[in-house]
Amino acid sequence: MSQDTSHSVEFADIEAAMERLDDPTVVKRTPVERSTSLESMTGAEEVHLKLEQLQWTGSFKTRGAYNRIRTCLEAEEGTVERVVAASAGNHAQGVALAATKLGVDSTIVMPKNAPQTKVDATRGYGATVELVGKDFQEAMRYAKGEVSDPGVEFVHAYDDPAIVAGQGTLGVEMAEDVPSLDTVVVPIGGGGLISGIATAFAELGPETRIVGVQAAGAATVPESLAKGIPVTLEEVDTIADGIATGGISELTLSIIEEHVDEVVTVTNSEIADAVLVLMERAKQVVEGAGAASVAAIRSDALDVSGERVMPLLCGGNLDMTMLRAVLIHALTRRSQLLRLRVRIDDRPGKMTEISGVIADHGANIQNVRHDRALEDLDVGEAYLVFQVETTGAGHAANIVDSIAEHGYEVEVVNRAP
Repeated sequence: MSQDTSHSVEFADIEAAMERLDDPTVVKRTPVERSTSLESMTGAEEVHLKLEQLQWTGSFKTRGAYNRIRTCLEAEEGTVERVVAASAGNHAQGVALAATKLGVDSTIVMPKNAPQTKVDATRGYGATVELVGKDFQEAMRYAKGEVSDPGVEFVHAYDDPAIVAGQGTLGVEMAEDVPSLDTVVVPIGGGGLISGIATAFAELGPETRIVGVQAAGAATVPESLAKGIPVTLEEVDTIADGIATGGISELTLSIIEEHVDEVVTVTNSEIADAVLVLMERAKQVVEGAGAASVAAIRSDALDVSGERVMPLLCGGNLDMTMLRAVLIHALTRRSQLLRLRVRIDDRPGKMTEISGVIADHGANIQNVRHDRALEDLDVGEAYLVFQVETTGAGHAANIVDSIAEHGYEVEVVNRAP
């Protein structure tokens, strides 16, 4: 069986979804917190963070999945025995939980590079997980071939009116949480989330500006809007795996064209910085997709000065390996992790002398190594490469200047562009 995508989504569909989502153990109303730190960073009058990463599965996806499966059960009078879905992670968990709660078996196809935490969580919610392909698109093609048997339904991550309507229940909450918002910022992968939220705001807050944000390495919407047809990418490159779908659908594109005011893109570096800022200043742990909205309001691409703005933190399923990579990258950009290469005469005492200069500034040396086999070195010379923890750019600059003042040629070799 296949879903009906022949019609768009109306506010009445969202209202019906709200009635179906009547089990708080499946979907709960997530809180909103104001961030004065982000207000000072962005010039916004008010920044209200919608904390959807605190949802039971760590993301909004259960809303659409539960609405879709329950709609199928109502329409098919209980003949649905199993659902199949493809997902990079969050949709997988949403479908697994929704299916288990509704007494239906679920098979989730995930790409082989899906974060292990999301794979484990999906199995924990009761699904059978199959790892297929190198990305979401390959997983999707395989999953669609698994629904030929009677009693099996495919649950698409975004190309389904029932999915969009379910995600739209989040838009209703946002509009009710903080009335008279100037701007709402929503991450975009396949477009189901922003389509539902934008449809809700078209009814409840038509004056609110709806802004979508995509990772630059997975941005399909700007070109799709320009061409008037959905564009699919062969490959994506982003740390935000939750929005790394590489494509949107005719359904979501049509709703974005009608109800979304603006779409911006953010880089991996901007997303990594936003993850770190949210941890430090808002005490919220979110994945790359969840932080994309905050990356947008902190970027030059979006001006929210003087506005009441609500960035949506849509997912909190952050793999610890990815967290380590994100933190290292973000700390390096801040010069709080500094790799220095110092040219020396390769004689005893040089490492001790330079280490002393660094220690005099109260910085911690994580590690140091000698490089001797390099063509640009003269006989009897070497490089000392120090990895140093600092308090920031000013501290790092003082250390570099002091080493240079002691007569050494010193270079910062890991500064992010």
